[in-house]
Amino acid sequence: MPKRQGVKQVASNRKAFHDYYILEKFEAGIELFGTEVKSVRAGSVNLKDSFCAVKDGELFARGIHISPYEHGNIFNRDPMRPKRLLMHRREILRLYDRVKRDGLTLIPLSLYFKDSLVKVELGLAKGKKLYDKRESEAARDTARELSRTVRERGTGKAG
Repeated sequence: MPKRQGVKQVASNRKAFHDYYILEKFEAGIELFGTEVKSVRAGSVNLKDSFCAVKDGELFARGIHISPYEHGNIFNRDPMRPKRLLMHRREILRLYDRVKRDGLTLIPLSLYFKDSLVKVELGLAKGKKLYDKRESEAARDTARELSRTVRERGTGKAG
């Protein structure tokens, strides 16, 4: 049976873009069990309130909720268990250094299939203050309003 080709996004963490400035993005593999992969294929994943931490030189994702597989039995795992992320040790140590030195956070941004392998997109993030969130929301509203006016004026003159 040939491998599936391409990238298929399963879940994304939109709240992360609201709460953090994403400085850099990284790709990591994730260590899952069989029934967890089936649940991911079904799309029953929640990345909200998840984060990553380095422990004993290994990178773990905490707070990723993968619902138990409906047709699974004793092989189902705890949905909230810490999942090990797969990256080169040098990359993990570099990320750990940046997190400790600069006070940044590692956040899972999305979960997707890449050629039949489950991958996680990580973001090296800096937290936003409340006024930063309001500012970015106001800028987004202004841009939306501007595009709406341009669209209305563009169709009004043609008619």
